[in-house]
Amino acid sequence: MQTPAQTQNKLEVWLRGPLPEVPALLQPVAHALLQAREEVEALLKNFPDNLLWERPSGVASPGFHLQHLTGVLDRLFTYARQESLNNAQLAALAAEEKPTEPRPGTQDLFTLFYQQVDKAIAQLIATDETTLIQTRGVGRAQIPSTVLGLLVHAAEHTQRHVGQLLVTVRILEKQHQAA
Repeated sequence: MQTPAQTQNKLEVWLRGPLPEVPALLQPVAHALLQAREEVEALLKNFPDNLLWERPSGVASPGFHLQHLTGVLDRLFTYARQESLNNAQLAALAAEEKPTEPRPGTQDLFTLFYQQVDKAIAQLIATDETTLIQTRGVGRAQIPSTVLGLLVHAAEHTQRHVGQLLVTVRILEKQHQAA
């Protein structure tokens, strides 16, 4: 028989209850980001580094998705703070589709994503709910959004890329097993 803690850990993050200190209106964002992190960790637990930059049928590589997951969270949360992207963020954006040299491994890229989720959760905790409908500019064109719009989109976009990563990893694993 499972203990309540074991049962709790098998539930998706959003079913485990409120996260301490995260404002009520931002709980779904935090839940989605933590769920994404758990799914990526489980998916890539034994994923070989030599397949990290493979692009089956021309789709984006797992390495791209991992770099993009980290980068997009960083960028969208930066805009939510009403800040512009710095040179390092712009360089990271330009480099997302290709590996840097020396090539990072799967666990290296996962660690960066893990840490970025931690930073995002810390920012959610520090976010004053009264600011959620304030306008924030996105990109150089300063396209209008809101704090809440940016944070929700960050969670949604993360989930979308986790889904794409899952499919790509499964295809690569099947191809690798068949070879």
